[in-house]
Amino acid sequence: MPPTESAPRRSNLTLWLVLAVCVAPFLAAVIVHRYFPPASRMNYGELIEPVSLPDATVQTLNGKPYPLSTLRGKWVMIHVDVGACPSECIMKLWKIRQLRLTQGNNRERIERLWLITDQAPVAATVQEEYTGTLILRASPDLLRRLPAEADPDAHIWIVDPLGNVILRYSRDADPNLMKNDLIRLLKVSRIG
Repeated sequence: MPPTESAPRRSNLTLWLVLAVCVAPFLAAVIVHRYFPPASRMNYGELIEPVSLPDATVQTLNGKPYPLSTLRGKWVMIHVDVGACPSECIMKLWKIRQLRLTQGNNRERIERLWLITDQAPVAATVQEEYTGTLILRASPDLLRRLPAEADPDAHIWIVDPLGNVILRYSRDADPNLMKNDLIRLLKVSRIG
């Protein structure tokens, strides 16, 4: 039987179909990314360029030195305020306490840190109400290292177990949305 002319044409058609199948997803992704960008992002907090906290030694309320390096290996929620702790300060303390409690078995991976910016005493009732929150007097150098758009007391930060500040929330952030961010972080994290 003589060879037919359709055999080379069929092999070229197969080659073009294979090429189209390989290139089509790439082209579709480029078109969607360029002309139909996502309307929202997954995280609620503001992702920031990671800033490493200095390996500084700060002071406890009774004046003893406390090296921040002891917090390595844990996720840390930082809140900054004065020792008198006005109502906004109380609200931030409440938020970070409740956020930690919502994490179930993962709550042991999270540390709460209140950095005090002055030498004012902290009321015993506040210390008692927020037992478990690490309360330290911060040095001005440490406060300058926190990436704040305004005053440091206007934010709540999330620090990863390697000591990098990675997320920032405003003081009036929605705790339910913050909780979702924290759940995602702890779920995908292989450290801490």
